[in-house]
Amino acid sequence: MSETPTAGVLAGREHRLPIRVYYEDTDFTGLVYHAGYARWFERGRSEFLRCAGVEHTALMAEDAAVVVTRLCIDYKKPARIDDALVVITSYERFSGPRVAIRQRIERAGELLVSAEVDCAVISMDGRPRRPPASLARALGPHLATAS
Repeated sequence: MSETPTAGVLAGREHRLPIRVYYEDTDFTGLVYHAGYARWFERGRSEFLRCAGVEHTALMAEDAAVVVTRLCIDYKKPARIDDALVVITSYERFSGPRVAIRQRIERAGELLVSAEVDCAVISMDGRPRRPPASLARALGPHLATAS
Protein backbone atom coordinates (compact mmCIF):
# COMPACT_ATOMS: atom_id res chain seq x y z
CA MET A 1 0.00 0.00 0.00
CA SER A 2 1.34 3.38 -0.99
CA GLU A 3 0.82 6.29 1.37
CA THR A 4 0.54 9.84 0.10
CA PRO A 5 0.74 13.00 2.19
CA THR A 6 -2.41 15.02 2.62
CA ALA A 7 -2.95 17.76 0.08
CA GLY A 8 -5.71 19.33 2.12
CA VAL A 9 -9.15 20.18 0.77
CA LEU A 10 -10.15 22.63 -1.95
CA ALA A 11 -13.71 23.89 -1.46
CA GLY A 12 -14.90 26.72 -3.66
CA ARG A 13 -12.37 29.52 -3.50
CA GLU A 14 -10.53 28.33 -0.39
CA HIS A 15 -8.01 25.60 0.19
CA ARG A 16 -7.57 24.25 3.72
CA LEU A 17 -4.37 22.45 4.72
CA PRO A 18 -4.09 20.93 8.21
CA ILE A 19 -0.71 21.41 9.90
CA ARG A 20 0.58 20.12 13.24
CA VAL A 21 3.19 22.13 15.16
CA TYR A 22 6.23 19.98 15.95
CA TYR A 23 9.14 20.65 18.28
CA GLU A 24 11.33 21.50 15.25
CA ASP A 25 8.94 24.37 14.38
CA THR A 26 9.45 26.15 17.69
CA ASP A 27 12.10 28.37 19.22
CA PHE A 28 13.48 28.12 22.75
CA THR A 29 10.25 29.59 24.20
CA GLY A 30 8.08 26.80 22.74
CA LEU A 31 6.43 29.19 20.28
CA VAL A 32 6.52 28.78 16.52
CA TYR A 33 9.55 30.51 15.05
CA HIS A 34 8.43 33.35 12.75
CA ALA A 35 9.92 31.82 9.58
CA GLY A 36 7.87 28.66 10.11
CA TYR A 37 4.72 30.47 9.08
CA ALA A 38 6.29 31.41 5.72
CA ARG A 39 7.06 27.70 5.09
CA TRP A 40 3.48 26.74 5.91
CA PHE A 41 2.13 29.47 3.64
CA GLU A 42 4.30 28.08 0.82
CA ARG A 43 2.88 24.61 1.42
CA GLY A 44 -0.64 26.03 1.36
CA ARG A 45 -0.05 27.70 -2.01
CA SER A 46 1.53 24.57 -3.48
CA GLU A 47 -1.19 22.24 -2.21
CA PHE A 48 -3.89 24.59 -3.50
CA LEU A 49 -2.35 24.23 -6.96
CA ARG A 50 -2.07 20.45 -6.58
CA CYS A 51 -5.75 20.16 -5.58
CA ALA A 52 -6.69 22.36 -8.56
CA GLY A 53 -4.84 19.92 -10.84
CA VAL A 54 -1.55 21.80 -11.30
CA GLU A 55 1.83 20.40 -10.24
CA HIS A 56 5.04 22.40 -10.26
CA THR A 57 6.77 19.85 -12.50
CA ALA A 58 4.00 20.24 -15.11
CA LEU A 59 4.39 24.03 -14.98
CA MET A 60 8.13 23.66 -15.48
CA ALA A 61 7.47 21.46 -18.52
CA GLU A 62 5.44 24.39 -19.91
CA ASP A 63 8.37 26.77 -19.27
CA ALA A 64 6.68 28.37 -16.28
CA ALA A 65 7.13 28.76 -12.54
CA VAL A 66 5.39 30.82 -9.86
CA VAL A 67 7.69 32.89 -7.64
CA VAL A 68 6.99 35.12 -4.65
CA THR A 69 7.69 38.80 -5.25
CA ARG A 70 6.19 40.19 -2.03
CA LEU A 71 5.18 38.56 1.24
CA CYS A 72 3.53 40.65 3.95
CA ILE A 73 2.84 38.68 7.14
CA ASP A 74 0.75 40.00 10.04
CA TYR A 75 1.34 38.06 13.27
CA LYS A 76 -1.65 38.23 15.65
CA LYS A 77 -1.13 35.37 18.15
CA PRO A 78 1.52 32.69 18.52
CA ALA A 79 1.13 29.01 17.76
CA ARG A 80 2.63 26.49 20.17
CA ILE A 81 4.00 22.99 20.07
CA ASP A 82 1.33 20.32 19.44
CA ASP A 83 -1.21 22.88 18.11
CA ALA A 84 -3.42 21.69 15.27
CA LEU A 85 -3.54 24.50 12.71
CA VAL A 86 -5.17 25.10 9.35
CA VAL A 87 -3.52 27.04 6.53
CA ILE A 88 -6.27 28.68 4.46
CA THR A 89 -5.34 29.92 1.00
CA SER A 90 -7.28 31.80 -1.67
CA TYR A 91 -5.92 32.81 -5.05
CA GLU A 92 -7.47 36.23 -5.66
CA ARG A 93 -6.63 37.34 -9.20
CA PHE A 94 -4.29 37.28 -12.20
CA SER A 95 -3.13 40.50 -13.83
CA GLY A 96 -0.73 39.69 -16.64
CA PRO A 97 2.07 37.68 -15.02
CA ARG A 98 1.07 38.75 -11.50
CA VAL A 99 -0.92 36.60 -9.09
CA ALA A 100 -2.43 37.94 -5.84
CA ILE A 101 -2.98 35.49 -2.99
CA ARG A 102 -4.39 35.81 0.52
CA GLN A 103 -3.59 33.36 3.29
CA ARG A 104 -4.24 32.86 6.96
CA ILE A 105 -3.42 30.35 9.66
CA GLU A 106 -6.05 29.49 12.24
CA ARG A 107 -6.21 27.40 15.38
CA ALA A 108 -9.75 26.13 16.10
CA GLY A 109 -11.20 29.00 14.04
CA GLU A 110 -9.06 31.66 15.74
CA LEU A 111 -6.88 33.80 13.44
CA LEU A 112 -3.19 33.56 14.35
CA VAL A 113 -1.40 34.85 11.27
CA SER A 114 -2.44 36.36 7.94
CA ALA A 115 -0.49 37.09 4.77
CA GLU A 116 -0.83 38.96 1.52
CA VAL A 117 1.30 37.37 -1.15
CA ASP A 118 2.17 38.74 -4.57
CA CYS A 119 3.61 36.26 -7.01
CA ALA A 120 4.75 36.38 -10.61
CA VAL A 121 4.63 33.74 -13.28
CA ILE A 122 8.03 33.52 -14.92
CA SER A 123 9.63 31.46 -17.67
CA MET A 124 12.45 29.16 -16.67
CA ASP A 125 14.96 31.83 -17.73
CA GLY A 126 13.45 34.19 -15.12
CA ARG A 127 11.45 36.49 -17.39
CA PRO A 128 7.86 37.43 -16.52
CA ARG A 129 5.22 35.73 -18.64
CA ARG A 130 1.48 35.28 -18.74
CA PRO A 131 0.23 32.17 -16.93
CA PRO A 132 0.08 29.08 -19.16
CA ALA A 133 -3.45 28.24 -20.32
CA SER A 134 -3.43 25.11 -18.12
CA LEU A 135 -2.77 27.21 -14.99
CA ALA A 136 -5.34 29.86 -15.89
CA ARG A 137 -7.93 27.15 -16.64
CA ALA A 138 -7.27 25.27 -13.39
CA LEU A 139 -7.39 28.37 -11.17
CA GLY A 140 -10.11 30.27 -13.04
CA PRO A 141 -13.06 28.82 -11.11
CA HIS A 142 -11.35 29.63 -7.79
CA LEU A 143 -10.36 33.26 -8.43
CA ALA A 144 -12.17 36.26 -6.96
CA THR A 145 -11.44 38.23 -10.15
CA ALA A 146 -9.55 37.50 -13.34
CA SER A 147 -8.07 39.84 -15.92
